[in-house]
Amino acid sequence: MEREKLSFDLIVLDPPPFAKSKKDLPAARRGYLEINLRALRLLNPGGTLLTYSCSYNFPVSELVDTLRRALGDARRRGTLKELQGQASDHPILLNMPETWYLKGLVLEVE
Repeated sequence: MEREKLSFDLIVLDPPPFAKSKKDLPAARRGYLEINLRALRLLNPGGTLLTYSCSYNFPVSELVDTLRRALGDARRRGTLKELQGQASDHPILLNMPETWYLKGLVLEVE
């Protein structure tokens, strides 16, 4: 798509879990960075990126850090518009961190 010079106003990234266990974290970081960087290269200025992780072992702090790196690598600026999680029928129990499995960021990208 990059070679064809395609671009989009909205991109949604909802990959399968990249980190099914803690040993998968290094590969998951690389995978999330790569797909987000590719998406940012295809996103029009002023566009919206919705990016998700359903990997329990990849916490929201890792997702935010990955997006920071991808934005820097793409030389883009992003504004966090919304932090999302799973629906209320899948509650997050603070004393059971594995229940916070779905993390999502909505970014407006310049």
